Amino acid sequence: RAIHSDFEEKFIRAEIISYENLIGAGSYAKAREFGLLQTKGKDYIVEDGDVIEFKI
Repeated sequence: RAIHSDFEEKFIRAEIISYENLIGAGSYAKAREFGLLQTKGKDYIVEDGDVIEFKI
C-alpha cells in the first residue's frame, strides 16, 4: 500500500515537498508561495527525504 491502512478510507490527498526544497524555501508557507509543493494521491510512493502533509 502507498499509504498506511489507517488513512485508507479518509485519505483525500497529500502535499509533498523534498526536505532540501523545504529548507531552501525557508518555511512551509514560502515553499507553497514558490509553488514547490506537489499534490499527490493514494498511488504516490513515498521517497526518502519527503516531507508530507496529509489531507484527510
